[in-house]
Amino acid sequence: MTRALILDTETTGLDPATGDRVLEVAAIEVVNLMPTGRSFHRLINPERDVPPEAAKVHGFTAAMLADKPLFPAILPELLGFLGNDPVIAHNAPFDFNFLDHEFDRANTPRIDRSRMVDTLVMAKKRFPGLPNSLDALCRRFGIDLSARTTHNALLDVQLLGQVYLELMGGKQPGLALATTLGGSRSGVVATSGPAIRRPRPIVPRAEDLERHAAFLGKLKDPLWAVMDGASLDGAPPAAP
Repeated sequence: MTRALILDTETTGLDPATGDRVLEVAAIEVVNLMPTGRSFHRLINPERDVPPEAAKVHGFTAAMLADKPLFPAILPELLGFLGNDPVIAHNAPFDFNFLDHEFDRANTPRIDRSRMVDTLVMAKKRFPGLPNSLDALCRRFGIDLSARTTHNALLDVQLLGQVYLELMGGKQPGLALATTLGGSRSGVVATSGPAIRRPRPIVPRAEDLERHAAFLGKLKDPLWAVMDGASLDGAPPAAP
């Protein structure tokens, strides 16, 4: 079982070194690339104003956050949720840099950068020279963006979870193909795990075999008459 966390933060600005703070943290759990339904989401009092340009991006104002807990209060629960597993984020150094500053203020060891997985780096390798923002990747992969009117951290990690799955190879596990492809006639059985395809062997009719043999009889040393050391009709190959 491979567990990872997909994480996003919203902040009061772009640079924690100049006093900007985290005001929202969200994370979802994925196991074997698939969301499990477990999530972490907290709004935080940043202990400072929220500039209008930042509020335009995520929709939060200082008044809306005044009664929310301070970052140190949510930190134990956040650490418990993250555990020791990889932490995936889009433009991950941005989020990790803010978390580093918040952890330092709380006198708590930082998350080891070896756990960081950056989907922006992954996207740039796969789509060099193309726009690779979260919005651009969602549009490229056909992921619904209709609910993303502002940068909400919880919605963003849910979207990034779908993008991460696509970047890792696409939607393979656990899909209900039996329903979408027409039930048992498709040869696919829906299960609680990966879909299982029933074998559908092709058995030629006797008249088809006769016509095929007649056709091969007109050819000189036909290669099709021999397959894996035996003729197509199951008889041993003729001696050279």
